[in-house]
This record gives sequence, C-alpha cells and structure tokens, in this order.
Amino acid sequence: MSDRDAREEPLKIGVLISGSGTNLQAIIDRIADGTLSASIELVVSSRPSAYGLKRAEAAGLQTLTLSKELYADPEKADEIIAAELRRRGVEYVIMAGYMRKVHDPILAAFPNRVVNLHPALLPSFPGAHAIQDAYDRGVKVTGVTVHFANADYDAGPIIAQRALAVEEGWTVEELEEHIHQIEHELYPEVVALLAAGRVHVRDDLTVRVDKDDRS
Repeated sequence: MSDRDAREEPLKIGVLISGSGTNLQAIIDRIADGTLSASIELVVSSRPSAYGLKRAEAAGLQTLTLSKELYADPEKADEIIAAELRRRGVEYVIMAGYMRKVHDPILAAFPNRVVNLHPALLPSFPGAHAIQDAYDRGVKVTGVTVHFANADYDAGPIIAQRALAVEEGWTVEELEEHIHQIEHELYPEVVALLAAGRVHVRDDLTVRVDKDDRS
C-alpha cells in the first residue's frame, strides 16, 4: 500500500493551459463524478484569452495568467509559475495543451512530476504539429502519449500510450477529433495512476506503472 493509499487524500495538481481547455475539462469532470481523487489547486494560462480560463472559473478554480511581456523572459515566467504552484502545495504539474516549453525553475521544483500530453506516439512526430505531420505522412496508426517533461522537448520518460488506427478517407479534422477523444480518456486515467502512487521513474529513465492490487 502506498502512502497515498494510506492517507486517502486527493492528489494536489496544477494545470497549465494555453487554449480551449478540453483536457482540463475532462479532468474537472472526472473529479466531479468521483472517479478521480485529485484537487486542482491552480490553473495557469499562457494566454489571457484562453477559453480554458472560463472552464476553470465555472468550476470555481483559482487561475493565474501571465502576460506576453513576462513570457519575454521564459525563465522568469517559470519562476513565477513554480512559486505559485508550490505556494498552493501542488504535487504534480499537468500540462494540458500548454504551448510553451517549461524550463528549469519548474522542472527543478517538480522533478519527474511535470506531465505532458502529446497527440502522437512518441518518439514519432514530436513538436507542435504532430497530428498534421502524422496525417501528411499517411500513417496507418498514430495515437496519444503521456510523458514526464524534461529539458528535451517531447523526450521525457513515457508513462502511457494509446494507439489509434487511422481509417481510409479521414480528413485531418476527423483524425484530430479522434485523437482528442483518446486524450480526454487517457489523461484523467494517468492522473488517477499518479494519485494512487502507482507511477515510478526508474534509474534508466523508463517508467514502471504498478498493477492495481484491487484487481
């Protein structure tokens, strides 16, 4: 039994967003229906116009938005974010459509505790245009990766992946829709694994996920 199982306390998370916040909403919904033992302590947006802020406010969550001027110095911006997350007792940082690379102030404050979602099966199609890149390549299988963020872009230890068979005739918009459906299922599942204390980074920087003892 893990310490978290013994305490039965919700996992305190901070969520970083830049856009519509659909993955944030998926996590909010799972918390609300009682299937995810987590508490969102802070939602940080890199854009004041992000619709995800409205989702956060509707759920009664605390939010923080940094101006474009502050992001002109990415290290300084991340110092502010890290300080606010730590002040609220955050245990894991969940990047949910956050379109900025995180730097040492956040990574050092939360070692192996910054989680990112990528809309492809890493190491294939890293970068900001993964869905379009996979579509243009004509792949027959793509999917979603959840991994720990580190100093190398889209290269941190992989926690979970879920594959998607690409059907003939799909448009890139249809592919994107199916990718998002998987994201909205997989990301809350991974947060639940973190909350249960079942995710561990090995010395070789691979990830071990413990089996559910209750199964």
